[in-house]
Amino acid sequence: MAWIIVASADHVAGGVAGGFVQACHGKDAPLRRIQPGETVITYSSSAIFGQAVPLKAFTAIGTLLEKPPYRVEMMEGFHPSRRDVEWHASQPAPIRPLLDRLELTRGKQNWGYAFRFGILRITEEDEATIASAMNAGTTPLSSEPKETLQLPLFGI
Repeated sequence: MAWIIVASADHVAGGVAGGFVQACHGKDAPLRRIQPGETVITYSSSAIFGQAVPLKAFTAIGTLLEKPPYRVEMMEGFHPSRRDVEWHASQPAPIRPLLDRLELTRGKQNWGYAFRFGILRITEEDEATIASAMNAGTTPLSSEPKETLQLPLFGI
């Protein structure tokens, strides 16, 4: 089973660097739907949160770990929920070449509509297609600072 979580690439890079994922502006319930051992793939329609810098690519892939959702204080009054993820070595993959290959988007003129809720479950076939496009394996990212591995790939 695999899940797509929608977030800007700069937010994804922060999650990759910290070994976590957030969803739906820090809500707890969406993260509880994902079970330990399931695949998490991030999709970034933009490179930078709040800016019109289009990206439209799958940006990270990993495996959800056992720890249940937990809250952190990012700033006063904002305590988002997170889940720990073992991120895997991969490269961002643009979605456009995959549109006709993914069950999620195949034959849909308004394919972006599927991403509107910020989290969605996908088929094993779509998971495999995306992972292949990302050159992803099951190898965890190295012990190097992860932000240095990811940010240039996102063009930021």
